[in-house]
Amino acid sequence: MAMTDLKSAIRPRFRAQSREFYFLLGLTAIIGVLGLAMVASASTVDAFKNTSNAASTFVRQGGFALIGALSLVIASNLPLAFYKRIANLLLLSTLGLQLATVLFGSEINGNKNWLDLGFVSIQPSEFLKLGLIIAFSLMLAQLGPDEMENRQIWTRVFAYSGIALVLVVLLGKDMGTGVVMLVTLAGLFLFAGMKLSSWLTLMAMGSMAAVVLVIMSPSRAARFSAWLNPDEADPMGVRWQYEHGTWALAHGGIFGTGLGRSKMKWSWIPEVQNDFIFAIIGEELGLIGALFVILLFTALAVTLFAIAKNQTNSFSRNLVAAVMVWISMQAFINIGVVLGVFPVLGVPLPLVSAGGSSLISTMAAIGVVLAVERDRVTNPGRSRR
Repeated sequence: MAMTDLKSAIRPRFRAQSREFYFLLGLTAIIGVLGLAMVASASTVDAFKNTSNAASTFVRQGGFALIGALSLVIASNLPLAFYKRIANLLLLSTLGLQLATVLFGSEINGNKNWLDLGFVSIQPSEFLKLGLIIAFSLMLAQLGPDEMENRQIWTRVFAYSGIALVLVVLLGKDMGTGVVMLVTLAGLFLFAGMKLSSWLTLMAMGSMAAVVLVIMSPSRAARFSAWLNPDEADPMGVRWQYEHGTWALAHGGIFGTGLGRSKMKWSWIPEVQNDFIFAIIGEELGLIGALFVILLFTALAVTLFAIAKNQTNSFSRNLVAAVMVWISMQAFINIGVVLGVFPVLGVPLPLVSAGGSSLISTMAAIGVVLAVERDRVTNPGRSRR
């Protein structure tokens, strides 16, 4: 009898899922494996210079990938009701971690966004994105015909959004993560039903705030000035990273120099295995490889959109749409920075760039989306809101 009950409990987890479920899982695996290969190639020189072990960064990233894969598996098998129960706790705990980072964190490259836990350093702002998405998706799913109740919901959402952005951008000085967070929340608000006029007003206010933040910071102002005036003299070397990234792309040509044969990774590009790994992709894999990576992220966004469109309740739809905006827009911003479309913002390429916090949080978010899609397939009679 006990064995029968165990089989009955396990069988639903292995029931055939939707086509989009397997597409998302497969695309995540392909991009993740490609990311590990590129980190292994891009990091060898700096890793050897810093640790005398050319494979140290790759081994570390491989460990993070295993943790991320485990997070994805666990998150994808948790019931949707669990995420609703922990939504507020997750929001408050990730905000608390971000506050602790502001108070006790380490400052790297001008950003105070790392928290040393003793055995490992984490970037709480990456996990804060997921906390905001889950909590706000639940809050905004409660919008209804009662205008007073709706106003209270939006007030709570805006209050928490403001606290998060102040902690990340003003106090943590991490404008890149703040931009990704703002774009993600804006996408969520629009999908959740915010009036277009209100949304455009919010975007205008956000743009003005960004301009003020740039003016207030000499380093940001220098980066934006160098981006807006690429032909002017650059005695401070502000454009060094972008220019050498451009040379890497040009050197790659159509077919690339071959995996592991980059010249620009020889300490010519700062943070080459992190924010500028797309430049090495273009150099070693060429235009074809770079376009393939763009195609993978486009397919990932389309698959996430299809999953969001198929959802039958507001919470699930809001959540998947927000994750879609987060991953696709962060990839767009990262690639745009390397191509010179945007100024340097310090945003990693999701699932590809070296870094444990970004990789684990992104894979956990995809796991949550898989849990949402699994719930839709296994509970087809769930009522619509």
